[in-house]
Amino acid sequence: MVEIFRTARSQERISSDGGNVRVTAGWLASLILAAAIVAPAESIAVAATPTQASTAVTPLATGPQPGTFTGRGFDTCAAPSQTAMNAWRASSPYGAVGIYISGASRSCSQPNLTASWVANQTSNGWRLIPIELGYQAPCGTRTPKMSADPTTARSQGVSAANSAANAAQALGIGTASTIYNDIEQYPSNASCRAAVLSFLSGWTEQLHVRGYLAGMYSSGSSGIKDVCDAYDNPSYTRLDQIWIAWWNGVADTDAGSYCADAYYANQQRLHQYAGEVTETWGGVTMKIDRNYLDVRVTQTPPPQQWTTTIDNSASGGFTASTAWGTSAYSGQRFGTDYRFTSPVSSSDVAWFRSTIPATGSYEISVWYPADAGYNNQTPYLVETTTGSRSVSVNQRVNGGRWVSIGVFTLAAGTGNKVGVSRWTSGTGLVVADAVRITRV
Repeated sequence: MVEIFRTARSQERISSDGGNVRVTAGWLASLILAAAIVAPAESIAVAATPTQASTAVTPLATGPQPGTFTGRGFDTCAAPSQTAMNAWRASSPYGAVGIYISGASRSCSQPNLTASWVANQTSNGWRLIPIELGYQAPCGTRTPKMSADPTTARSQGVSAANSAANAAQALGIGTASTIYNDIEQYPSNASCRAAVLSFLSGWTEQLHVRGYLAGMYSSGSSGIKDVCDAYDNPSYTRLDQIWIAWWNGVADTDAGSYCADAYYANQQRLHQYAGEVTETWGGVTMKIDRNYLDVRVTQTPPPQQWTTTIDNSASGGFTASTAWGTSAYSGQRFGTDYRFTSPVSSSDVAWFRSTIPATGSYEISVWYPADAGYNNQTPYLVETTTGSRSVSVNQRVNGGRWVSIGVFTLAAGTGNKVGVSRWTSGTGLVVADAVRITRV
């Protein structure tokens, strides 16, 4: 944030001037209880002494981080020295500090950032804002970049979550804490947005598996706008908290036009309202970004719905006759290739097969590359509890994204659930690429 991506931050300042997881209701409560069991204060003090530095026992931060907190915070490139933290704790208006705990994009060395440092700060009353700075948007200028392929980006989000959770645990930052993924400003477009949102879905789902809450830091005009625009999109997993970079100089959690007030409204916001400023407190000068937090740890993460994705290349998940060819022509494809054939006035269905966990309502979304030569009335068949339902889709438009064709009642068990038929009065090639089934 500070002294790392000045170009991106300058752009934001200019603009401001003009895997399948189930989460139960008790998920977070158990984590909070576990996180409340910490080492006594005297143990923390001993762990900070040089003679104890080599012990294998990791000192624990006091409670989830940043936990429940409303007030001002700051972040800076490298974790400050203990002397600096003590001086600012005694005289500054700040009560929280952002620290870069992991990620391949971290540009500052962290000689002070140890488990003992973490325990000392929280023992002194500081709240910590743990930050992962790694994969960046594929359409941006920063590296390393996440994949432009949404499926690959999602898996990279899972890997990033594991890396961040491991780093947090090594530092004594316990479960029920929120870890924020720093994705710097990027020139958003449809394909880039799909990659970022898929990456963040993997990030969120895996952090929940590891017992952490998932946050994201980004500029209001790119990352924040994208996640807020997708707030109710079932194709993506919603974050627990957002950290808005909008240098408007106002210490609140408003996001202006970037994010509606109704989204992330349950004490789920941080706002970086000024950046690259120099302040002196207690005789110690630091260059920082200023933040305002209104967060709490007691919000329950949204339940993770059962979902499955079946690609045409899935072993045992797709069947089609030899009339269906294979192509990798379109860059809008899902996975490595897709299947295609000419329309006929007879039954020849390409089937996507899945195991449905329980009879109930499921949203069916389909993925296909769009082309002017593809069929404008492609029949998708859904096998429901009351028989086969047909939905016509124009495969000349809306390609390279998930397109919902409706919610249907599906029966539990394994079988052909969604098909693509060649029997159509439309013109152009019929395409079968991928299907996503999500319980609602």
